[in-house]
Amino acid sequence: MKKPARKIRGKPQTFSFENNKVDFSKFKTDPSTTDIARLTTGTRVWPWVMEVLSPTKTIGRGRTNLTLLFPLGGELHTDATVPYAGTGGNGTVTVHFEPIAYGITSVATYIMTFNIQTFGSVTFYLGGDVGTGSLPNAGNRTLNGSVSLGLIMQNVQPSQQTYGVLHQVSGASWQWYSTVIQFPIVAHP
Repeated sequence: MKKPARKIRGKPQTFSFENNKVDFSKFKTDPSTTDIARLTTGTRVWPWVMEVLSPTKTIGRGRTNLTLLFPLGGELHTDATVPYAGTGGNGTVTVHFEPIAYGITSVATYIMTFNIQTFGSVTFYLGGDVGTGSLPNAGNRTLNGSVSLGLIMQNVQPSQQTYGVLHQVSGASWQWYSTVIQFPIVAHP
């Protein structure tokens, strides 16, 4: 004879998908468009989006790709309304970028923007490698809240394998939503 099935006590557990809305247009930009123009020797900048990498799109053209290092309770949420990777501490986002794979055939300047949200004050190291080019705004940044943090990659050779890195040095937990690679079209006076 079979034993009766166990009764479930209380309410059955239900799972709800995360329903967070994220409006990137309301994120603070660092550096500002004025600073970008100053650092790229132009007066006005119109960024052309070449690629957007996110938790649901981790590979671009050529060798363009994403590496996430989120220890200490790091999570990857691809089922959220706006997918994200989050960490309770030390985390790193690295994006490799191959300009020639996007049809670029001459030396150019790019902006790699990390869209993040912090839950308190967080200090990050922003840097990377652009070969013989330069990173005029590399260094530590202390941020709080929703920020689009741009790394300027100046005078990059088209065949140069580049990368940008955002590494947490200290502070609260944070989330990464996407990294946008842009080609700034600069208007000179």
